[in-house]
Amino acid sequence: MSHTAAAARATALTITLPDGTPLLDHATLTLERGRVHAITGPSGAGKTTLLRTLVGAVPPGAAVTAGTVTVLGHDILALAPERLRRLRRENLAYLGQDPASGLNPRMRTGRLITETAADKSRTALLGLLEQVRLPTDEQLERRRPAALSGGQQRRVALARALARRPDILLLDEPTAGLDAALRDEIADLLRALADHQGIAIALASHDPEFVARCADDTLALTLGPATPRTPAQEDSAPHPRHQVRAGGAALTARSLTAHVGTGSGRRQVLADLDLDIRPGALTAVVGPSGCGKTTLVHTLVGLHPPTGGTLTLHGSPLTATHRHRTRDQRRRIQLVPQNPLGALNPARTVGATLSRPLKLHLALPTAHRTARVAELLTAVNLPADFATRYPHELSGGQRQRVSIARALAAEPDVLLCDEVTSALDTDTAADVMALLRDLRTTHGLAVVLVTHDLTLVAHHADDILTLEAHDGTARST
Repeated sequence: MSHTAAAARATALTITLPDGTPLLDHATLTLERGRVHAITGPSGAGKTTLLRTLVGAVPPGAAVTAGTVTVLGHDILALAPERLRRLRRENLAYLGQDPASGLNPRMRTGRLITETAADKSRTALLGLLEQVRLPTDEQLERRRPAALSGGQQRRVALARALARRPDILLLDEPTAGLDAALRDEIADLLRALADHQGIAIALASHDPEFVARCADDTLALTLGPATPRTPAQEDSAPHPRHQVRAGGAALTARSLTAHVGTGSGRRQVLADLDLDIRPGALTAVVGPSGCGKTTLVHTLVGLHPPTGGTLTLHGSPLTATHRHRTRDQRRRIQLVPQNPLGALNPARTVGATLSRPLKLHLALPTAHRTARVAELLTAVNLPADFATRYPHELSGGQRQRVSIARALAAEPDVLLCDEVTSALDTDTAADVMALLRDLRTTHGLAVVLVTHDLTLVAHHADDILTLEAHDGTARST
């Protein structure tokens, strides 16, 4: 099928914050029907900003200072609100880095997908589930988002978008949190959608294999002079005031069992799991999407109640929920979630976000917090002046690094990282892993890393926990 007409075009587009900081610098992109266009570049280069601008959603506080944007024949930045809403509802589909945030937590999967579908029949629903490589049994249809893994939520959101039969599909890191096999299947799906349905597709990605498999062309964005990237330094690790206890496992799980969902959609994802997380070691948790990796780290941090088993921290019993743990216990186990946007308070600056654990957990005097915040930002390769920014002024990768810095601010003994490198470019991911290595080596930090990146596991993991699909069984190596 040949499709030559441009569906959308951004020309010499520049978007800046009020202080003049560029979020996007003279970017030009043409989307054609029947083609897949990849947008690559380091974290902070403006990939998300460009995608969001194509749906008329310039970041709050930012302004287009140069260039034009035309979408399906409209100057999308000049459209009246009602016309813009109709265009988004009928012709455009945008999936951000945290697509689960757009899923109504009260609605079941089947209804979420068919709610705005052009064809609401069960046959069409099953076809969409099959397209995005989700099970077509009724059990999944009855589950709510909270009972789905991060990868399953991402695919439900994609099915929901495809159900509307859009002319333009915009995807921000569509393979984050997916294993290699699913990544390739999603790449093949996008390729088929472009070839056979004539959809114009643009995707932002840090995954070169994914891009090579499905993209027709690539726009490589670069960092502007206002957001330089510096290599990780050996002494960049923040120096904790609390000393990590030596000897024995830092965190232990015995016969840990956990379920997700309610009623008929309830299922077991962890079964009689034994786990020892050692000080100074990196324990990688791997397995296919939906096998319980995120449930495991949420259970360890006290956000998901187990249905059986025990937890101990440095040999002392640990209650199942974080609300019943002491403040010191909560400080010692910190989580970096898979989707940082939903975990960062949009009303707080980065500086205020990082200052909060310094005050609550460490009682650091106000006069010392600013310097400590700057130290934490430097440790995760962000400029110190990012302390004045709000989450919406950051890229997905920058938000992820702020989330890491916030967890490190509490000076934990155990750091639980859920896909923390999936939204980062290769160099930044390497810097984050170097930082964690330094903290493990010099301060005995125990790290649990949920990941689908087997190369990362091979280079950094001391212990590997493999979770199997469906039955929640696991094995460690």
